[in-house]
Amino acid sequence: MQEFEPVIGLEIHAQLLTQSKIFCSCSTVFGAPPNSNTCPVCLGLPGALPVLNQEAVAMGIKAGLALGCRINRSSIFARKHYFYPDLPKGYQISQYDLPLAEDGKVEILTGERLKTGNSGNDQKKTFGITRVHLEEDAGKSIHVPGGDTHVDLNRTGVPLIEIVSEPDFRTSQEAYDYLNYLHRVLLYLEICDGNMEEGSLRCDANVSVRPEGSEVLGTKTEIKNLNSFRFLQKALNFEIDRQIQVLANKGEVQQETRLWDEEKQRTTVMRSKEEAHDYRYFAEPDLLSVVISEEWLEQFKTEIPELPDQRRGRFIEQYSLSQEEALLLTQTRQLADYFEKAVEACHQPKALFNWMLGDLTYNLKQDNREISQCPVQPKQLADLVGLIAEGEISGKMAKQVFAKLYETGEDPRSIISSEGLRQISDEDELQGIIDRVVESNPEKVKAYQAGKAGLLGFFMGQVMKETGGQANPKIINELLQAKLQAHQ
Repeated sequence: MQEFEPVIGLEIHAQLLTQSKIFCSCSTVFGAPPNSNTCPVCLGLPGALPVLNQEAVAMGIKAGLALGCRINRSSIFARKHYFYPDLPKGYQISQYDLPLAEDGKVEILTGERLKTGNSGNDQKKTFGITRVHLEEDAGKSIHVPGGDTHVDLNRTGVPLIEIVSEPDFRTSQEAYDYLNYLHRVLLYLEICDGNMEEGSLRCDANVSVRPEGSEVLGTKTEIKNLNSFRFLQKALNFEIDRQIQVLANKGEVQQETRLWDEEKQRTTVMRSKEEAHDYRYFAEPDLLSVVISEEWLEQFKTEIPELPDQRRGRFIEQYSLSQEEALLLTQTRQLADYFEKAVEACHQPKALFNWMLGDLTYNLKQDNREISQCPVQPKQLADLVGLIAEGEISGKMAKQVFAKLYETGEDPRSIISSEGLRQISDEDELQGIIDRVVESNPEKVKAYQAGKAGLLGFFMGQVMKETGGQANPKIINELLQAKLQAHQ
C-alpha cells in the first residue's frame, strides 16, 4: 500500500479578555441571560456605527509580538459575507488583505508520547504563523430537542484574534503540542482565559494527505470548532485515516467542512468548503485604518513577559529541575510565579516542587481553586519546607502542619507550637529513651545481635512510641545501631 503524508494547518480563535465588545460598549461577560448583552451596533441595526476597541488592538499586538510576527504599522478591517442565523448583519467584520500581524514563527518541543503519557523523543521544531488578525465573534445557535433552534447573540461582537498557521504539521501530536503551546502563551500574556469548554479558545484544522515525497498538496478538508486538545488529536487521526482510505480505493477527497462527532468518534460533513472569493471580502467602509505608532509598538515590546518555554528552560538551568518538572511548573504564569516566590524564601526547589505538585495541587483541586486563590502563601510553604530541612519537624509531621496551614493560613511555626509537633532531635534526650527501650527488651537485643537485622525496625517503633512519634528518625537510627552494637 502506498505511503501517505498528512499536511495540517491550524486556525486558532482566541476570545480576548476585554470588558466590552470590539465595536461597541456591550459587556463580554460569559453566562449572562440570552440576548441581554446586545445593542444596535452588535445587532447590525440600520444606522448603527462601529467604534474600534483600543484594548482589543493592544492585545492583538501583544499576541503578534509573542508569536514572532511582524506588526503591520497600518492594517484595515474588511466585511466577510456569509449568512448564518447567528450573524445578524449578514457579514462579519474581520481582517483579510492587511491584517494586524504577519510572518511569525514559534519553536516548540514536540514528539510522540509514550504509553505512560509522558514525553518520548521530544525535539525542537519550528512552525510558521501566516497571520494574526482581529475580528468579531458571531452569535451562538442552540439546537433543542424537537428540531427548534434558539439564537443567543450575546457573543456577537466579542473580540477575537485568529492565529493562522502555515501547513507545517505532519502528525496530530505536533498539532496538539502547538495548540498547547499557544494556549500557555495566551495565558501568560493574560489576553485570553483559554477556557475551551466555554468557547474562549477554539480550533479549526485544515487536513490533507499526499504521497510521501510529493510536494503537491492534496485536497483539504476543514474540521470546525474543536474545543479540546483531545478532540483535536482524535479528529485529526480519524480524518487522516479516512482520506488515506479514500485515495487508496481510487476515490477523490472532497473539499468540504466537517465536524467532529465525539459520540460516534468520527468526522461528519457539515457543508461544502467556501473559498475566499465566496465571502466577497471588501474594506469595511465604517472603520478607518488601524495605524500603530512606533512609540506604542515599543511600549508593547516591553510588556511581553518571559514566555512559558523560555521560563521552562531557565527553570531547568537555574533550579536543576527535570524537563517534565519544569514543564509542569510553567503551565501557567501564576503557578510559575508562586514557585519562584517560594524559592526566594527557601532555596529547596525540588522539595518545593514536590509539595506544590503534591499536597498543594491536590487540595486546590478538591476545593476547585486556582493557585491565585491558594490560602497558603509562597513564603509559608517555603517556611514549612525549611523547617523539614532543618530537622525541626519530620515529613510526617509536615503533612499535619500543612493540613492546618491550608485550613487556617496560620504561620507554620505557630501551628507547630500550638499542636505540639516539635521533632525531638536532641541526642542526649533521645539517648536516654533508647537506653530504656534496649534494656527493656533483652531477648530482642540478643536476636538482633544473632543476625535478625529486621528487628531494628522494632526498636525504632518502640522509641517512636515513647516519644509520641516526634523523634528524629535519622538520629534514632544512628543512635540505636551504635547502642545495639556496643551492647554485645
